[in-house]
This record gives sequence, C-alpha cells and structure tokens, in this order.
Amino acid sequence: MENNTKYTASGTNIEEVKRANENSGMSYNEAKEYIARTTGGHGTEIYSNTNAEQVRKKNQQGQ
Repeated sequence: MENNTKYTASGTNIEEVKRANENSGMSYNEAKEYIARTTGGHGTEIYSNTNAEQVRKKNQQGQ
C-alpha cells in the first residue's frame, strides 16, 4: 500500500486539514451571504433575489 500523505514544511498533514474543513460548516462568505439574505440591511443588494423591476411595476399599480 502506497502512502501519498503530504505534509507542509511545518509538518501539517494536508489531507487531514482538507477533511476537517469539509466538516467545519459555512465559510466566511457563505455566512455573510446567509446573514444578508435573512436579515437585510445596507449593502446586501448583491445577495437579493428580489426582482426590482417587478417591485417598481407593482408600486406603480398601487398609486
């Protein structure tokens, strides 16, 4: 059996770190997107799934 375990210069097992990262939950950017989608706020429009044109039309109909 061939051992292909790779280590960094400081001795860290790269494959072990990859396995741990897979089970660590959301990344920083995933957490940021989740918070923006669920709480709203300033600067979160890039995460919005709202169709701005539909909202404008609906607002025009209500006036």
